[in-house]
Amino acid sequence: MTETINPALTDISGDYTIDPSHSRLGFVARHAMVTKVRGSFTDWQGTAHIDTANPAQSWVKLTINAASVETGTADRDGHLKSADFFDTETYPEWTFASTSVSRDGDEWTVVGDLTIKDTTHPVTIEFEEGGSAKDPFGNLRIGFEGETVVNRKDWGLTWNAALETGGLLVSEKIKLEFDVSAIRNA
Repeated sequence: MTETINPALTDISGDYTIDPSHSRLGFVARHAMVTKVRGSFTDWQGTAHIDTANPAQSWVKLTINAASVETGTADRDGHLKSADFFDTETYPEWTFASTSVSRDGDEWTVVGDLTIKDTTHPVTIEFEEGGSAKDPFGNLRIGFEGETVVNRKDWGLTWNAALETGGLLVSEKIKLEFDVSAIRNA
């Protein structure tokens, strides 16, 4: 028997607060050219305005505590927080602010400025609408999943080490992953 899911909202337009406890802001990097290392940020917040009739009026803003990085290995997390990478003592906060939003059915494209270590570059993130639901606490929720690939060197994240067999220890290309649950503001 297949469960039928009925969306709580036929029009998801409105103002939302992202629920970080039910969302994931993650990344994937190649390590030693043979495997992937995954990580995420555990302390971040965001807001969004969604206008389904006029998607260009939509926007998203995020603030990320760079020191909240977690990869499952304390030594690696410490290295990421150091001046070799994120330099979280000097640059504790990263931000993302959308500059344009477009929509094609359930696919949304968010273009915005990502600021890391006081360096800002535009990024384009493709999102897929995940649906809507009313949770047991009466909150109206929406979900989105998205990803993009960036070159970490664009933000001054240049530390690396050469491998004896050729290549580099850490990939320059980093995949950013977004699994977002947002609650409609009252």
